[in-house]
Amino acid sequence: MSRTDRMSRRRFLASAAGAAGAGALASLAGPLAAAAPAAAPAGGVPTYLKDYAGLYATDPHAAALAWFRNAKFGLFIHYGLYSLCGGEWKGKPVSKRGGGEVAEWIQFHGLIPVAEYARLKDRFTAEKFDADVVTDLALAAEMKYVNLTTRHHDSFCLFRTKETDFNSVTGPAQRDLVGELADACRRKGLALFLYYSHGRDWRHPHCPPPSRPKYPNPQPEYVADDQVDLDRYLGFMTAQVTELLTQYGPVAGIWLDGLGIINGYGKRLGGIEKAIDLFKVHDLYAHIRRLQPNCLIAYKNGLTGTEDFNTPERQSFGLEKTGKPLEINTTIQAHSWGYNKVSTARKSLDELWETLATARKVGANLLLNTGPMGDGSIVPEEAERLRAMGKRIRDQGWPGAA
Repeated sequence: MSRTDRMSRRRFLASAAGAAGAGALASLAGPLAAAAPAAAPAGGVPTYLKDYAGLYATDPHAAALAWFRNAKFGLFIHYGLYSLCGGEWKGKPVSKRGGGEVAEWIQFHGLIPVAEYARLKDRFTAEKFDADVVTDLALAAEMKYVNLTTRHHDSFCLFRTKETDFNSVTGPAQRDLVGELADACRRKGLALFLYYSHGRDWRHPHCPPPSRPKYPNPQPEYVADDQVDLDRYLGFMTAQVTELLTQYGPVAGIWLDGLGIINGYGKRLGGIEKAIDLFKVHDLYAHIRRLQPNCLIAYKNGLTGTEDFNTPERQSFGLEKTGKPLEINTTIQAHSWGYNKVSTARKSLDELWETLATARKVGANLLLNTGPMGDGSIVPEEAERLRAMGKRIRDQGWPGAA
């Protein structure tokens, strides 16, 4: 496909995608009904589940779980405004208070004012983000799925949304990157997972106060702590998850991140179940399953216990003993998830091979992250690593054994 053809496809996707039903879910005033086992939705078998068509016809959720247990390898992509910074702000590296470079957390650790950080949107063109290049790279690495950060903690969205203008469609890029990736995955038989920051937010006026950076001065974008309307924020998140599940066809999974915030509320409230109820997590899960029965749900190491799989960072933490499907997520870069030009250390092919082998030995999939540069292109060294992983798999077979 030529670059002209790809740009024509992007323009079509940007004009064709539309939000469906988000407004009706702007508030979660009452509990959502529990999702019952559902038959396959209209529209045929998702391309990534073609080998599970028989099971999908009667139980799409079971088909998705069976597929996931055999998927083995996926590509994680952390891309957003922070990618423009590459770990630097105004020419200086930003680090955590205790040491260590940052990338996707640069607003938080750099205490960059909300309005100042938001101006990065004016530079976000994503001119070299190419969904065909990304998906071809995943296939070359023998991966079966792709997971994109649709909205990280800075709250910038890579998709068409009615809930905020802080997104890639209304900025200079004028592109729905989630839509482009969904189209490429569907054409090539890859599954699409969508990362969504849940509860940790550095922009929304009513975001949970513990999630905010520790600014020395009040930020006018935030309402006062005692004026926060959590239900309003929960409605915002539910509406956006609805958009993600109604605009792009079959979604293999919603991948939630924000465990530290809800765990913190659990400690303050005297129990994690109270925090789960406060954030209406069970309602959100039921809503996801009602919209797309095939859509799996993950919340890092697990929150309610009703998630479809656990996905801890960098190691299994013994979660293979639960019997629940497992995914380990880790980085090609030594530490950062987003692009970091300050720290150039990357894991060698042998190190990545051993990481994959370790995951396979405990029966886990490996979700391997790359952080595209600010223009959306993949760091050449990381692309080379991914291709080399695929070649070694084809030459030697999969390492490790569950």
